[in-house]
Amino acid sequence: MSQNTPAVKSSVAHLNNVVLAAVCMESLINAASNLPRIGVLYGKAGLGKSSAACYLVNRYNAYRIECKSVWNRKTVLVEILKRMGITPGKTMPDMLDQICSQLMVSGRPLIIDEMDHLVDKGAVEIIRDIHDGGQAAVLLIGEEDIPHKLERWERVHSRVLDWKAVQPLDLDDAQLLADHYTRKVTIQPDLIIHIHKLSEGSARRIVVNLALVEEIAMRLNLHSIDLAAWNGAGQQLYTGKSPVRGGRK
Repeated sequence: MSQNTPAVKSSVAHLNNVVLAAVCMESLINAASNLPRIGVLYGKAGLGKSSAACYLVNRYNAYRIECKSVWNRKTVLVEILKRMGITPGKTMPDMLDQICSQLMVSGRPLIIDEMDHLVDKGAVEIIRDIHDGGQAAVLLIGEEDIPHKLERWERVHSRVLDWKAVQPLDLDDAQLLADHYTRKVTIQPDLIIHIHKLSEGSARRIVVNLALVEEIAMRLNLHSIDLAAWNGAGQQLYTGKSPVRGGRK
């Protein structure tokens, strides 16, 4: 089924995990009519899953919701309809029919981000209802243990066509993030290597550290900063580790 390509330009760096998410979405969109079209993108927090989802929204004109811990099945239906620009019907069956009709007519994919919240609430079967009724590509995004969690719902688990596990960012990804986010200061390769190592492949930590380095470099009136200059500034990078009890002595 053909997809509408939006005019909006993505502001997301094309990291390996973004490409991985796009490959997953392509497999769902291009699946034969006799195959299920649910995909699961999963992995540890901080690896860029939600950023990849934002890219998919722009690239494939997808509908996307980001689930919250307090949501139930009705909330899911209401929020999807909001993204579709449709006034929710009076009952849950009415809302489900509205969603399925819109997915069939538009041919647009649906992305359910933070899917763990629905799994923990036991509100998983609603996804199967939407998938079966809308005959659309549905991508679920969750934490690293969501494949195991979904085994409790065999009718959903058996409909997963593609499982994709996001990976820690490599050094090329770190350089891409530096090119994408640091515009006022050039961060030299040896410092990027250091940032990547301390960030342990977390996109979130890398971005935080890039912003920190750029801020400090600007304070020092530097247009370029390397590892020696960073060490000379006496600053610490963000590692995400909890503070030592009692504070540093």
